[in-house]
Amino acid sequence: MPRPPSYDRETALARAVGLFWHKGYHGSSMKQIELALDMRPGSIYATFGSKDGLYSEALARYAHQGGEDLAQHMAGYNSVLDGLQAYLLKLARNCSDPSCVPARACLIVKTLLEASSTNTKLYGQAKAVLEAIEDGFTELLETARKQGELIPETDCRRLARLIQGQIMGLRSMAERDLSAMELEQLGQDMAAILDAYRVKN
Repeated sequence: MPRPPSYDRETALARAVGLFWHKGYHGSSMKQIELALDMRPGSIYATFGSKDGLYSEALARYAHQGGEDLAQHMAGYNSVLDGLQAYLLKLARNCSDPSCVPARACLIVKTLLEASSTNTKLYGQAKAVLEAIEDGFTELLETARKQGELIPETDCRRLARLIQGQIMGLRSMAERDLSAMELEQLGQDMAAILDAYRVKN
């Protein structure tokens, strides 16, 4: 059977991300998946193998897009710390933007919590994604330290984990339907944490 066009596959995955973000793995029935993707059951299984296969690809797509967004954002800054602070503010603002709703409670964290006792494969994938994100932040911070932006004794791995924890907390807080101003203030407070590690000129 010929492979479906790449564009159709990407469109289907984008729709799957939206469905799984709203409903979760267990809350998404095959009928809901068929409707969301506008695909027949046979086509879904032929393309993705199974519901697990579809979810796994959707999760990978979500994580990849997040990494691409961060890389594109950071490319606009010479200062790593300035870029990271602006990124945290951007995430906070996106949490109150209706067009960026999936930026709220993270699909990766949702998967981690939902699959921890029900699906070891997806749980392992979510853990691996979070570890890769932590690695990415660690590399950025190590670059900042080499550039003389961070105080030399900064533990970049530990700070990366703190940043990741702050982002996970931000997205969870957004589920409380905080106002745009409250989320903006939370983003500002998160960004300010990095100032404690910045080399004072």
